[in-house]
Amino acid sequence: METVTNKIISLLEQHHIHFIRKDHTPTPTSQDSARERGEPLKIGAKALLVKTDNEFILFVLPADRKLDTKKVKVILNTKNLRFATKEELEEKTSLIPGAVPPFGNLLDISMTVDTALFNEEYMAFNAGSLTTSIKMKTQDYKRIVQPRVEEISQIKLTI
Repeated sequence: METVTNKIISLLEQHHIHFIRKDHTPTPTSQDSARERGEPLKIGAKALLVKTDNEFILFVLPADRKLDTKKVKVILNTKNLRFATKEELEEKTSLIPGAVPPFGNLLDISMTVDTALFNEEYMAFNAGSLTTSIKMKTQDYKRIVQPRVEEISQIKLTI
């Protein structure tokens, strides 16, 4: 069985996309990943699996931002929205929290990407593993994935 990491790499190679693979110690959080990659948190692409009234959707946003659930509810015209449980995440993706990549297309899950992700030239993400990251250009990602793009995040307030 082909791993999610290998599926991502195959897709990138098939489209002749330049990317950098970095193997590192396990990084369950976006902050851990940014530190291990030596990259700013804002280029991290975090993928969040969310359950609506009747489906799961993968939302992708910059790691230094948070999902704006009010905006998402309006965009999806739904009242019910919650993050997937660890068990639901593993059932839908065969992955553990922190390992889900921004490739819903490879996981057979519809997805929406935040417009703010494309404010940066590069993006980096855990590629189906807590120990493997990939860095690539955001415009290459947009071109090959062709995701739905909406404004779905807000800046995290830190004190």
